[in-house]
Amino acid sequence: MAVINAMETVVTHLFGEFKKNYELKCECLTCQEDILAIVLNRVPSRYTSSEKGQLYVKGEFTNQQLKSDVMRELMEAASFVEHHKHHRD
Repeated sequence: MAVINAMETVVTHLFGEFKKNYELKCECLTCQEDILAIVLNRVPSRYTSSEKGQLYVKGEFTNQQLKSDVMRELMEAASFVEHHKHHRD
């Protein structure tokens, strides 16, 4: 297994939950990837080299405060991208 940022998996999963409750103004791949990139740059990286480590990081996000922190970052990033799209409509 290669070294990976386990936060990518966590943020991507929470983004799926986020989209169920928040209507994105643009659902194109570019805007969604911009939102993910903004959030991943704002949350601390959690690198691991094993599946066990990846599961440990995911387990930390059963903590409601950590989950709500990421959801807040998703909200802020979605709002920013909504007002600063860099693609053509």
